[in-house]
Amino acid sequence: MKKFLFFVPLMVGLMFIPVLTFGAESFYEGKTIRIIVGFSAGGAFDQYSRILSRHMDKYIPGKPTIIVENMVGAGSLIAANHLYRVAKPDGLTIGHFNGGLILSQVLGQPGIEFDALKFKFLGAISKENGVLFLNTASGFTSIEQLMESKTPVKLGGVGMGSYAPDGILRILKTAAGLPVQIVGPYKGGADIRLAAEGGELAGSILAWDAIKMAWSKRLETGLAVVVLQAVAKSLPDLPKVPLTISLAKTDEARQLIDVGIHQNNTFSRPYVIGPGVPKDREEILRKAFHEALKDKGFIEETTKARLGIDSVTAEELERSVAATFKITPAISAKLKDILFK
Repeated sequence: MKKFLFFVPLMVGLMFIPVLTFGAESFYEGKTIRIIVGFSAGGAFDQYSRILSRHMDKYIPGKPTIIVENMVGAGSLIAANHLYRVAKPDGLTIGHFNGGLILSQVLGQPGIEFDALKFKFLGAISKENGVLFLNTASGFTSIEQLMESKTPVKLGGVGMGSYAPDGILRILKTAAGLPVQIVGPYKGGADIRLAAEGGELAGSILAWDAIKMAWSKRLETGLAVVVLQAVAKSLPDLPKVPLTISLAKTDEARQLIDVGIHQNNTFSRPYVIGPGVPKDREEILRKAFHEALKDKGFIEETTKARLGIDSVTAEELERSVAATFKITPAISAKLKDILFK
């Protein structure tokens, strides 16, 4: 009798383990996952997410439907706040917004209602890898010409606090004396490109992949030109285009560019779920995200769309975000003054 009583809890425990596993994996069957993109349709944030939605589902048990919704406003702050405060913590909502808002939280930007340290990161398909592009009809074809302008040059923005283009432009304006007037806010990169094509703007700083995808003919025919790279190391396609750090003349300027532009670039395009999502669902989504990036169909689609894959793991994002919360008080105060005044 004692032996029988000993084995009963053991047998019940063993029976319960597969039930839990099955429950975690079967949750997504018949469900719909929303990827909320904080910018308008047509830009790189939107394009990456739509391609991802067509391939990530096959790596999630139950193969849920994945749709993309655009929630524009305030440089994607509305989308980020929605993910944190409104979306249910059930693993059915994924956010894709301007990661520069994370630095904005560190600097105390008004209107931020999330705590980035409580977000759960799935990873990133690409970094922002911003470039300063100009419509040659503006009369500028090099960074040297732009720097010599006697009047501010109109470049497009999406809203205060955003990493690109506004944050990068504000840092370069202060740290390097870039003579620019930020015009906007526009709803996203696609709207900025249209404004530049129409002569409303001279250009702006947007992701190289987005420019390469949408403006390939203009670049090939000389109607547009890339004059600067907002990255720490030259992009393979642009070996001779100057880097932002080349404009820095002081140690402080170099620190501002390194922290505000280079470090920010790592988590500039995160895919995120909100706090409170069950751990098993978080792990399912994280694994499916990275499996999708290796999917043949996903790679073929991004290649056809001229969108590069420069992925960042969830662990790398977490480390980079944590490091941003540890920047020195002096640089923090300076960046706050630059970005929010």
